[in-house]
Amino acid sequence: MKPTRLILTCEHAGNEVPPQLREQLGIPPRVVDSHRGYDRGSLEIAQRLARACRAELLVSQTSRLVVDLNRSERSPELFSRYAERLSQKQRDELLQRYYLPFREKVRESIARQIAVGGRVRHLSVHTFTPIRNGVKRTADVGLLYDPQRTSERTFAVQWRKTIERLDPSLRVRMNYPYLGTDDGHTTDLRMRFSDDYAGIELEVNQAFFRAGRSLRRRAALLEVLSEALVSVI
Repeated sequence: MKPTRLILTCEHAGNEVPPQLREQLGIPPRVVDSHRGYDRGSLEIAQRLARACRAELLVSQTSRLVVDLNRSERSPELFSRYAERLSQKQRDELLQRYYLPFREKVRESIARQIAVGGRVRHLSVHTFTPIRNGVKRTADVGLLYDPQRTSERTFAVQWRKTIERLDPSLRVRMNYPYLGTDDGHTTDLRMRFSDDYAGIELEVNQAFFRAGRSLRRRAALLEVLSEALVSVI
């Protein structure tokens, strides 16, 4: 059996806006600090899982309002409405400085493992807002994958079952609140690699990371996700 290597990425870990762009972009501070600027709690989750599994973690602290590392270059959501104010040359420079180096580093890491006869399980870590467009999300944890890829489906199902066994109160849904086949980092990587690559996007409800939320409940969630992941890798 081929050895399996886990790689984690956190595309929306931070909300940093380069100083030289702040005036040009004109993004209100409240927007930068909101879910539109980054995935609150995603870095904490990714770091905890990486430690538990002793896995490589690749992180970007650049705000998605500058360029969205979880979108393909052809996506209309690659640049926010603020970044769209920039010239084409400036946007190309953002790709060269922030987007392409991160994407290439992830691809190189995956390619190295596959080249020596291994399999890669890639976990892309994100969080989602409890309410979107006035509609309340009905999950604590979402596992996004491509149902046509057996390795991804098997991995996601096993992880879900283990999470629910460890904490039956957690609401875990598959391909929610988005589809695993939507435009994203994992969908791009599936097209570049064989079945030795499996990409899962973890989505956790940001309600766990809001001010006033029980720290004990957050710690319990992180413990369950970590223990369940270790058991299925």
